[in-house]
Amino acid sequence: MRVLGIETSCDETGVALYDSEQGLLGHTLYSQVKLHADYGGVVPELASRDHVRKLLPLVREVMAQSNTRAEDIDGVAYTAGPGLIGALMVGACAGRAIAYGWDVPAIGVHHMEGHLLAPMLEDNPPEFPFVALLVSGGHTQLVDVQGLGQYELLGESLDDAAGEAFDKAAKMLDLDYPGGPRLAALAEKGDPLRFTFPRPMTDRPGLDFSFSGLKTFTLTTVKKHALEDGLPDEQTCADIAAAFQEAVVDTLVIKCRRALKQAKRKTLVIAGGVSANILLRQRLEARLAEDGCSVYYPRQEFCTDNGAMIAYAGCLRLQAGQRADLEIEVRPRWPLTELTGALGSR
Repeated sequence: MRVLGIETSCDETGVALYDSEQGLLGHTLYSQVKLHADYGGVVPELASRDHVRKLLPLVREVMAQSNTRAEDIDGVAYTAGPGLIGALMVGACAGRAIAYGWDVPAIGVHHMEGHLLAPMLEDNPPEFPFVALLVSGGHTQLVDVQGLGQYELLGESLDDAAGEAFDKAAKMLDLDYPGGPRLAALAEKGDPLRFTFPRPMTDRPGLDFSFSGLKTFTLTTVKKHALEDGLPDEQTCADIAAAFQEAVVDTLVIKCRRALKQAKRKTLVIAGGVSANILLRQRLEARLAEDGCSVYYPRQEFCTDNGAMIAYAGCLRLQAGQRADLEIEVRPRWPLTELTGALGSR
């Protein structure tokens, strides 16, 4: 089965083609980072309009890239949620229209399920069951994954997600958008031992997260060492970034080890934008090896939003016989635990 995948949940337009026998045939991604940089964050209306401008040219690009014709396509998958409603509608309407015009089935894909399954695109994919750590700009969740659509939420952030905490800490240090990767880069120049930041909710049982207190601690530290321009000196900023990153990574690692023990699993999958963080990968590999566990993650280009993960997840669900109804439905808020079947499937 050959599936066209469309991702437009936020500020990146992703298109890909996945073949169940040949694997990933082609993918392309357009990022709106420059468009939103002046605003310090994503402007939903601008994001939607840019998806409208870029989506169909990207579809044509991927089709040409993979030497695929319309009659070669067996299905279309699009992100149906969660995400920005306007952005989701662009992808859903386009995906449904393409499927209708080509007379093939369509399927609405859960964005976080796409992330969760992204490591399956690698040459050495994990096998079910496993525990997944989903860490992106809007989500921090630990999920016990028994199989496709069989998800049990073990813990989640009670306030800011890890990605949001990274972005907000970056703003405190006057770093440009997107803040998370820039903070991680600055942290490489810092001394992580100069400041001791808290590891929130690790001193009590449970698998939930909370990063709001860490965010407040960071702001207090910045203000305490600020100079006349409102910021600490360059080295102190780097030291704060390093200490902040260490605190987030340690917190995630502690909870992951706890989750694997609770679920009695030996495999961890990490996915989402924050899974690209080098320190997080290194720390998880080292700590889980001590426990006799293994960790899997997607390649860097598939950590952020992309069409490949949507094409793959959509292919699995289309192969299972699920189809979207003609009525177009998107869900800006869509808990992963509600995902027993595909959106609008029968």
